[in-house]
Amino acid sequence: MSEHTDPIRLGMPAVRGFDAERPPSGELIDDCVHCGFCLPSCPTYVLWGEEMDSPRGRIHLMKTALEGEPLTPEMAGHFDACLGCMACVTACPSGVQYDRLLERTRPQVERNHERTRSEKALRGAIFSLFPYPRRLRIARAVLRATQRCGLDRAVRRSGVLERLAPHLAAMQRVAPTIGAREPLPELIPAVGERRARVALLTGCVQSEFFPEVNAATARVLAAEGCDVVVPRGQGCCGALSSHSGREPEARGFAGATMDTFDPLDVDFVVVNSAGCGSAMKEYEQLLDTGDDAGTARAAAFSERVRDLTEVLVELGPRAERHPLPATIAYHDACHLAHAQGVRAQPRELLAGIPDLTVREIADAAICCGSAGVYNILQPEPARALGEQKARTVVATGAQLLVTANPGCMMQIAAAARDQGTDLAVAHTAQVLDASLRGLPVASLTGVPGDP
Repeated sequence: MSEHTDPIRLGMPAVRGFDAERPPSGELIDDCVHCGFCLPSCPTYVLWGEEMDSPRGRIHLMKTALEGEPLTPEMAGHFDACLGCMACVTACPSGVQYDRLLERTRPQVERNHERTRSEKALRGAIFSLFPYPRRLRIARAVLRATQRCGLDRAVRRSGVLERLAPHLAAMQRVAPTIGAREPLPELIPAVGERRARVALLTGCVQSEFFPEVNAATARVLAAEGCDVVVPRGQGCCGALSSHSGREPEARGFAGATMDTFDPLDVDFVVVNSAGCGSAMKEYEQLLDTGDDAGTARAAAFSERVRDLTEVLVELGPRAERHPLPATIAYHDACHLAHAQGVRAQPRELLAGIPDLTVREIADAAICCGSAGVYNILQPEPARALGEQKARTVVATGAQLLVTANPGCMMQIAAAARDQGTDLAVAHTAQVLDASLRGLPVASLTGVPGDP
């Protein structure tokens, strides 16, 4: 343990295996009765069948750390292997708040577990790049250049990167095809009578790798009577850092996000990325550091955060839906369905599109393996989960996979590609946008023969 993480040097009394800075609650740990209902919903338990890689196993490890067990590399490895998908929270009949326990345990691991040099270097590279849109813009330009000249395909076929740098290969494997950027104006006015005024989070990965999703989101909101404000200078919301236990970093991003959006005169802050929405709705917990005013501000901000589909359902449909004769498979992004509890709204919106058939995916509650940066940090289990998810999606016979998270879009498309299937993937906003604008199915699938 370094002097920077030693609780005694920091002036905090030690809590045995964990330090005293916001350890997981013993009362919440005791809520778990070890019934096992969580086991079939846990991706890592499904993969390996190991008790310590299940939610109740990890809760047991949390308890032993509170009772004096040192935070060993093996113990840290079990916590690292958790995707944080929160399917167990949905499955638990006792209401165990595994999400709260995990969000308190991750920072303990980051502070008190000494990682290897290679782990530190990898995590340092990830968190020096992904939360920064300007840096991502440079990476995007490089990636687009390699794709246009075919270098990325040549490297993938050679297998060299897989052998020499598997984590970098995992990043290259899931990278989407990069198209043109679609910058948004600061204000997109409502079409017709204004029903609401909203601000749009454009995100980090979303803004640089899926700008067409943000553009579709803005058009749909405007078509349904929303003035859409797109504040300049917005940055990372802190989701990747928060979900990886990098608490001080996440708090900095959260504070900057609130500073950007709080002054705006808007009814809602609209988010179209499941992981971002989940993190922003949890700012009160993230910023609960003893400052009552700061916690109250975070709670008030989170109250205004809405997923795109929540806003659209709350407003009700006004714009005309044109027929979209297609069969789609809808994938519940974990941080939308399990963390935010948003399941019915996307399905209700898709069901309102004439001629659109929505098919459900088998084992829908099991994570696809993306989980923020999990597919980079843990490429082997992520790949196995992605392969499982891609098979169940392809088995539906759908022309198009629809979901609400950029990580899921990249992960499942890459897994299907590995299995020899070019799976068309779209965001819920893009499907709605195509219907509202009367576009053909080919605008989503890229297959000219589609009706």
